[in-house]
Amino acid sequence: MTALIGIDWGTTSFRAWRMGAEGKVLEAVGDGPGILAAGALPGGFRQALQDRIGGWLDGAPVIASGMITSRNGWVETPYLPLPLDAAALADSLTLHDGIHFVTGAVSDPDGPAPDVMRGEETEIIGHLAGGGADGLFVLPGTHSKWARARGGRITAFRTVMTGEVFAVLRDHSILGRLIQPGPGDEDAFRRGVEAGWQDGALLGRIFSARTLALLDRLAPQDIADYLSGLLIGDEVAQGARDAGGPVTIIGRGDLAARYRIALDMMGIAAVIAPPGMARRGLWEIARIKGLS
Repeated sequence: MTALIGIDWGTTSFRAWRMGAEGKVLEAVGDGPGILAAGALPGGFRQALQDRIGGWLDGAPVIASGMITSRNGWVETPYLPLPLDAAALADSLTLHDGIHFVTGAVSDPDGPAPDVMRGEETEIIGHLAGGGADGLFVLPGTHSKWARARGGRITAFRTVMTGEVFAVLRDHSILGRLIQPGPGDEDAFRRGVEAGWQDGALLGRIFSARTLALLDRLAPQDIADYLSGLLIGDEVAQGARDAGGPVTIIGRGDLAARYRIALDMMGIAAVIAPPGMARRGLWEIARIKGLS
């Protein structure tokens, strides 16, 4: 019997779980249109949902988090100020079109450089709900998030646009003109990480991805890995400066592994959280709200 349907709906991704008692996964869907593609469909978000999990929609409560609650999503929900925990997110659920939407978080809303997130807060809550420790977290992605939790509450975070900057430089800058596809080279990545934590302006160091190739000191098929390492190295050197303990990486696949390599190279202990943090966070928020 379905107790809850949880959805993690991002800009370019869609994941959903049909859960039974105590959050046990009965069925899962790991692919589907992100909010940009879904919003452009003739039937919009409702049609996208019907196409992917229509057979699950039998009256069980549905809860969703991620960019689906952004200005480009199904419904725009307000940001909650820090600190926040699962109870605060449960109290602020927005019911719209029969779906309970988890809102995002805002840091320093009245300051000179406010920051926001949508979706990552649910993943961190999932980690904490599963018995995970407080501390420093990094959630790699197009816009990486560095967050700190104390006493079971998210107390601070900041965004770093590493993934998007890498894509722009690779696809739309002079650096990308020399890049050739390759199988991936960890040595080139590590070399980039070392360049990433050096002193000097990042924009100046980035240009080494071109000059090293021009001087035949970096193979064309290794440029992308070197550039990725340089950007991640700079991000990690800044983000983990005051780690004060192990850094928990919440992410999937090769990207999470790259962040662990960079942290290990800097002598900072790092662990990759087990998969399913978004699902677990959705269950915890729904449980507190009395939906599951």
